[in-house]
Amino acid sequence: MSETGLLLVQTNSVTGREDEFNRWYTETHLPEVLAVPGVVRAQRYAVVPVRVLEFEGMSVPPPAHRHLAIYELDARADDVMAEFLRRLGSGEMTLSDTMDPATIEMSIWTPNGAAQVIG
Repeated sequence: MSETGLLLVQTNSVTGREDEFNRWYTETHLPEVLAVPGVVRAQRYAVVPVRVLEFEGMSVPPPAHRHLAIYELDARADDVMAEFLRRLGSGEMTLSDTMDPATIEMSIWTPNGAAQVIG
């Protein structure tokens, strides 16, 4: 049975190496990830710096990550992650020293109800 979901990966570059990080991610990493069976689409995002607002004593801290990649999946999450790990171990997928490994956060999400639209 095929499943759908989103793999969200939040990262930061090593300080001072943002351009190198973006080049590696776009030119090397995205094609490697899209080659994994079950990954059907990828989109990268950069955080938008906004003034942190306070409301009635509550404030929202600034985001911990500057980069977000969203990968659409059409296969079981466990199968996709197992293939990621296999490819990392075999060298088919590479990581860059421009990425700060201490900041990587990954999670896989599956729909929880139907999408809602206006109208």
